[in-house]
Amino acid sequence: MELDRIWWGLGLATIAGLATGAGSLIALFAKHANKKFLSCALGLSAGVMVYISLFEMLGEAHSALGKIWGERLGSLGGTGAFFAGMLIAMLIDRLIPEAENPHEIQDVDDEVENTPGTPSKKQLLRGGLLFAIAVTIHNFPEGMAAFISAQGSTAAGLSIAAAIAIHNIPEGITVSVPIYNATGSRTKAFVYSFLSGLAEPLGALVALGLMQFFLSPLLLPLIFAAVAGIMVFLAFDELLPLAEKYGEHHWAIGGVISGMLIMALTLAL
Repeated sequence: MELDRIWWGLGLATIAGLATGAGSLIALFAKHANKKFLSCALGLSAGVMVYISLFEMLGEAHSALGKIWGERLGSLGGTGAFFAGMLIAMLIDRLIPEAENPHEIQDVDDEVENTPGTPSKKQLLRGGLLFAIAVTIHNFPEGMAAFISAQGSTAAGLSIAAAIAIHNIPEGITVSVPIYNATGSRTKAFVYSFLSGLAEPLGALVALGLMQFFLSPLLLPLIFAAVAGIMVFLAFDELLPLAEKYGEHHWAIGGVISGMLIMALTLAL
């Protein structure tokens, strides 16, 4: 592994994680959230993730495995790793109770303008802390994905990190708002949101350790295929439902198409 790519991957994962804190600041200091923008941005993230996972990361994995095992076995191995990645993401998602799951986010304006006292401050604080824990668990494999994708190509790493960062913003909103309403402290709300985002660079460090000790010409393409599966699952299970939740269907779909088009042009040039 090249030192420059290691730092590049760690930096991308860190920036993606810090977006959770950025979402917290938006919630604490903005009066309204632009639903059309959020819906389009989340759709764009989903389009980027799906396109680059299927046409870049999975394609590279199939090609590399084909050189090792032959075209047919390589394709089967890459496909198996791809769906194994989906299964891993699904299991992680199932470990989080439905009420605290990061993709079960309420309406942004309702959260920002929530009236104190309903529910109780104790309930708000508990909900915010539980959601912070859920986001932390969710962010860990995303940090690994951002780091690993950056080891393959600059475009893949940057695109995946940007997509993760965009969808971390509403997560930061949902962590900070109930904690702020419960405690009245913007500092506490921001700190909890910020700390939950640090799971991204932590996941990147774990990925670095695993790749340093177990990296091989065979393992790397299998990891790439698995990460592609994780990204596709996140796009369909988390990003698209959240984009639709803001009630701007056409903006969400427009974002998906735009994200795919941007990545298609980027990879072609």
